[in-house]
Amino acid sequence: MAAGGRGWFLALALGVSFLKCLLIPAYRATILFQRFSVIFTDILFIYAVRECCRCVNGKRAAKDVLEKPTFILAVLLLWNFGLLIVDHIHFQYNGFLFGLMLLSVARLCQKRYLEGALLFAVLLHFKHIYIYVAPAYGIYLLRSYCFTTNNADGSLKWRSFSVLHVTLLGLIVCLVSALSLGPFIVLGQLHQVISRLFPFKRGLCHAYWAPNFWALYNAVDKALTIFGLKCNFLDPTKIPKASMTGGLVQEFQHTVLPCVTPLATLICTFISILPSIFCLWFKPQGPRGFLQCLVLCALSSFMFGWHVHEKAILLAILPLSLLSVQRAKDAGIYLLLTTIGHFSLFPLLFTPPELPIKILLMLLFTVYSFSSLNSLFRRERPLLNWLETIYLIQLVPLEIFCEIIFPLTPWKRHFPFVPLLLTSVYCALGVTYAWLKLYVSVLTERISVRQKAE
Repeated sequence: MAAGGRGWFLALALGVSFLKCLLIPAYRATILFQRFSVIFTDILFIYAVRECCRCVNGKRAAKDVLEKPTFILAVLLLWNFGLLIVDHIHFQYNGFLFGLMLLSVARLCQKRYLEGALLFAVLLHFKHIYIYVAPAYGIYLLRSYCFTTNNADGSLKWRSFSVLHVTLLGLIVCLVSALSLGPFIVLGQLHQVISRLFPFKRGLCHAYWAPNFWALYNAVDKALTIFGLKCNFLDPTKIPKASMTGGLVQEFQHTVLPCVTPLATLICTFISILPSIFCLWFKPQGPRGFLQCLVLCALSSFMFGWHVHEKAILLAILPLSLLSVQRAKDAGIYLLLTTIGHFSLFPLLFTPPELPIKILLMLLFTVYSFSSLNSLFRRERPLLNWLETIYLIQLVPLEIFCEIIFPLTPWKRHFPFVPLLLTSVYCALGVTYAWLKLYVSVLTERISVRQKAE
């Protein structure tokens, strides 16, 4: 019997070795295909960046090419740290998708409205996360393309409504939707597509909490739970262990605070984007107003959306780059949001060999961002105040604690989620501050007579 067992084990080992010989070459070929396909599709992103640079206002022209707004913008977009690690290390095709988005933004800035609408419709059917910014596109196209002229005071001239323009936009949307969803409708599988696009059973937050309002909400609930247990206000037997910090993608119940439903997040998101939509309609500023609304829609959806991924912060960071080279106030918000948002992506790269890579890459990008934008606006007030500077500096000891000190403590075995929790909550405070600061900036911005006329 022992001999038979050894024979079975040897046969199994030979089988595994044979499979390895077959699968390893295929695995390597798959990795090469993935890597080179990401690099190849980045060609569209590079072209989109070129078109966006052509839309930048050239009032701040400098003698040195390295200080020109267009050059700075190109570097901020092409060498964006977050996009680099998400696509080329974590591996995804976001560069291609962001290329479509930036190209559609460029076309709208160039008043090529139908091209911009077509590109965004295609983008939306590639990845539905871009529905976050769909309100900005819809309102801007309605305000600037479907209504062809304004009154002298900047108010809307209702008689200028063009039925032809609305029809053309409708045809574009219907055509793209038919090509994308038509086969699923014919096969009766549309409900399967929708159920996978909106998987509400995955829970309010991802395994690693994205740094948004719900991360703060979860942290407060966790703190109240601990306080309640210490003071004997709560029954320990009725509280699930690690309900929100177990690292699993699942639905969970809050212990003290009210549980959050998908409908509640939808209502919060809708309310949070309304002021930006009203500004775009009643305080039109052309492409600049559209970009402001787009960034605010992306940030508001990130703040209050259901099961938001940490990578979604790039949806606000990249278009904000276009505003950062045009006005000092926007540059300060960009530096704040970019540094926090990129730092919040660190948990995506969690292996020891990746630690020096992500730190070095982020340092290079952050140093360039601060130096180039400070040089561009050197004649104006500092881009960050002292409180914002102190907040960003505190990211350094936070990273040292999470990556070096905490793994050496006995807490790692019993509370492995603590570094992720600290990173998420600390970054959530910064993202919330940047979102509020951008909103205040947009709502209080004065519009010139020339902008009203345009």
